[in-house]
Amino acid sequence: MWRGSAFADALTMSDTPVRHQNTAAFYGQAVASFALALTATAIGIFRLHADAWVRGFLGIAVLYLVTSAFTLAKVVRDRQEAGQIVSRVDQARLEKLLAEHDPFEKL
Repeated sequence: MWRGSAFADALTMSDTPVRHQNTAAFYGQAVASFALALTATAIGIFRLHADAWVRGFLGIAVLYLVTSAFTLAKVVRDRQEAGQIVSRVDQARLEKLLAEHDPFEKL
């Protein structure tokens, strides 16, 4: 019979989320791709047939775009992690209620 902590233990074991980690190859590919894109853009701006102020403006714009992209990625990640924490708290409350509930108890 499923009662008390045995039920909660069974529920916890089957519903425990698996944390996925990125491989070193994926991390390396992401870093290499970022470096290649930034280098190609810098070379393109440097070789552009325009005045120095135009190239300077484009360089500053690229740097601003990169910092904005990093900030956006961090904000999205933080919001996702906060949602997971709330979900875990709700899951813990549900597990506690289920563990304490005895369906055969008379009201």
